[in-house]
Amino acid sequence: MDLRNKTICASGFHAPERGRIDVLDDALIEIGGDGAIAAIHRHGEPNYRTIRDAREASGELLTLPAGAYLLPGFVDLHVHAPQYPQLGSALDVPLEVWLHKYTFPLEARYEDLGFARQSYQPLVEDLLSNGTTTALYFATVHQEASRALVDICLEKGQRALVGKVVMDNEAECPDYYRDASPDAAVKGTREFIDYVRGHPGNGEGHVLPVVTPRFIPSCTDATLAELGAIVRECGCHVQTHCSESDWAHQYVLSRHGMTDAQSLDRFGLLGRRTVLAHSNFLTEADMETIRTRESAVAHCPISNVYFAGAVFPLRAALEKGIHVGLGTDVSGGPSVSMFENCRGAMLASRLLESGVDPGLPPEERGTFGTARIDFRDAFYVATAGGGIALDLPVGQFSPGYQFDAFVVDTTAEKGTIRLWEELDRGEDILQKIIYTASRANIGAVWVSGRSVA
Repeated sequence: MDLRNKTICASGFHAPERGRIDVLDDALIEIGGDGAIAAIHRHGEPNYRTIRDAREASGELLTLPAGAYLLPGFVDLHVHAPQYPQLGSALDVPLEVWLHKYTFPLEARYEDLGFARQSYQPLVEDLLSNGTTTALYFATVHQEASRALVDICLEKGQRALVGKVVMDNEAECPDYYRDASPDAAVKGTREFIDYVRGHPGNGEGHVLPVVTPRFIPSCTDATLAELGAIVRECGCHVQTHCSESDWAHQYVLSRHGMTDAQSLDRFGLLGRRTVLAHSNFLTEADMETIRTRESAVAHCPISNVYFAGAVFPLRAALEKGIHVGLGTDVSGGPSVSMFENCRGAMLASRLLESGVDPGLPPEERGTFGTARIDFRDAFYVATAGGGIALDLPVGQFSPGYQFDAFVVDTTAEKGTIRLWEELDRGEDILQKIIYTASRANIGAVWVSGRSVA
């Protein structure tokens, strides 16, 4: 059921700010014709019953059944769309080997537009079915295939930000898969931005273009400078990898004599709408620069296990006031589920806090009491934190925000959530959802009030 110009009566949860879960109990959420939340009426407020009865009488009310809970749609800040066919494979080698032996050959196949459409369609469908209503996508260097991803996102109704990848450095990019020249890379970026903004099916701006230097190793300095100029002109979002692994981090130090964050900043690529994937090796100065520029980090806890050799200090970043959201990093991360990545974020924080070397005493083994996050933080970065990172009105249930949401059915026959009425109340229910929900528990999904899954 589409919910534009309708009202939903639902119990559920959202995290409008870090550390606070707002529990909704049979709340009435009114959705306007533009898909934005017009008003929220809470049980017990004046006129609640009058409003509910009126909406029900007019047929404008959808009431969720007992055991069904409404959550804001997930915001996935880091998805390599063309890598979906290798999800769950090729995770046994270092990053630089993974790229050249497996990933670049796969991405090169997207010169075939038919292959691109065949791959992108199930990806978008699977993300939506897992409750991911907003995704920040890396595409490939190919203009037509990148445009096809835009078309599919619009067709399926997903809110998306898509970037045609820039790779023009002959020294680090294979001959069979790169931009022909700095001029071609810059021209292709401009043309892609124009395509997205001028798309006849994108009148509501549900898909946005993103300036996307893959990472510093893949780009020449001339191209990075020109991309910075494009960002100043168009105000587009920016996405790139930042200090992901020892190899990538050391490469930039060697080539530029400074960290990734410092180098991206000098090229004009750090701003309010910049998302830096991974960022595992940030210095204190880097964190301050990112905070000052109001840029964001896409924390990818599961893929970091495979390729980073480090754990991103999520709690420290949040406490410094850095914008942070969560990313699956498909296919460096082997799951499209943001629930799985919430669990990964909590697990990684525990390991960072406790340490893993049994040869050291507990007080020397880890960060000891300063790194752990809980389900509240994980839920926040997966929803509202992602919306803030993108500077978009999504990720929470507040007037003026888009109604991007999904239903978690805790009673689903093949689901994995088990609730006990006499034990589970309020936040305890959300905690069980975060820790134990699976795709089988996900029911209806809406983007801007429209049913999409």
